[in-house]
Amino acid sequence: MRWTTVNDTPGWASPGSADDRNTNPPRPAEPAGSSQWADNQPPPAPWSGQTGGHGAPTPPPAPGWGGGPHHGWGVPVAAKPGVIPLRPLGVTEILEGSVATLRGHWPTVLGITLTVSVFAQLCITAADLAFGIEPVKQSAEPGTDEALREAFDSARVALINALPTMFIGLIVTFLVTALLTMVVSRAVLGRKLSLTEAWQEARPRLPQLLGLTFLLPLIAVAIAATAMAPGLLLGGNSGALLLTLGTLVGMPLMIWVMVRFTLAPTALMLERQGVMAALRRSARLVEGAWWRTFGIMLLTILISFVIQLIVGIPFIALGYLADSGGMSDLMAGRTPDSWQFLLVTGIGAVIGYAISYPLSAGVTALLYIDQRIRRESLDLELARVADLPGSGTPSPTSGFTS
Repeated sequence: MRWTTVNDTPGWASPGSADDRNTNPPRPAEPAGSSQWADNQPPPAPWSGQTGGHGAPTPPPAPGWGGGPHHGWGVPVAAKPGVIPLRPLGVTEILEGSVATLRGHWPTVLGITLTVSVFAQLCITAADLAFGIEPVKQSAEPGTDEALREAFDSARVALINALPTMFIGLIVTFLVTALLTMVVSRAVLGRKLSLTEAWQEARPRLPQLLGLTFLLPLIAVAIAATAMAPGLLLGGNSGALLLTLGTLVGMPLMIWVMVRFTLAPTALMLERQGVMAALRRSARLVEGAWWRTFGIMLLTILISFVIQLIVGIPFIALGYLADSGGMSDLMAGRTPDSWQFLLVTGIGAVIGYAISYPLSAGVTALLYIDQRIRRESLDLELARVADLPGSGTPSPTSGFTS
């Protein structure tokens, strides 16, 4: 017995796609007694308790409907088969759903994030030891040409030292997005997914997701480089002014484009879209909700940063104590490069990443689901896939198959 893949159900297909047309059969008429999903109307007047006739007494309200006697019919409480209620979500509910996924599916989630985090930290540490360049010492008088040259050299060295970390970060983002998106898509339906099952479901989409993972930062770099190139080429005071203007124009444009494409990885994984189709799909879902999407993602980044800071600071302090230089390095502003310091701080980084990665990946996946609920009534289709009472014909691929 095994769970069928979510991607084999019509629940994630985008409207009008081939999957949606081919796998979503016409629904039969709703039963007359369905009260949860049908459009209910108030009962006719003869049933009212205010009449003096011999009609039957007023029936009690159906489960899930608000209001007592003489208070109308209210609004039905949304079904919640998994980590979120099947209705448009608030910011708090998106964050709570991400945390609930980590708490309710921790063996799979922590298995993914700990494995990826340990791999990433080992690679970053090895790259720092093998290719790290000593920072440029600032010794020239401020405002002189020598000081400008030293500042340029310092920025160049910092960029070179950051390149391995940036590359490894992209690989980590790629793996975490692929696997945790599948876990969240099951958690929304109240189903669990093992690490092996998550890998099997994500594997067919990995080449496309890898291409998208590297395409997005290339788009960002292209926008920034185009905006700043004239100032860098001109040089001098005029070039500095032009560079500042280019930065002021290029950075907001880059942020705007990146937010529009925020949901592309999730669309690629769950809707089986191609790279360019996923970018267009994300732009359509974010359209009209750019500021909301930007705010939620910015809040998620800040929360993740705070988590890593809270977890990391004690381990950094322990790393200085474990290092042979002790507190003298800290007072001198030097970062130790001993294996003791790297080991202790690496453990702290792994713990921080293991907590923050599920949060950011879960928020992105739930934000995608929320936008589809708002625009395409995905909640009705998910309720049908989850086999909720009154949600229509059960999905032929939901549940267990032999």
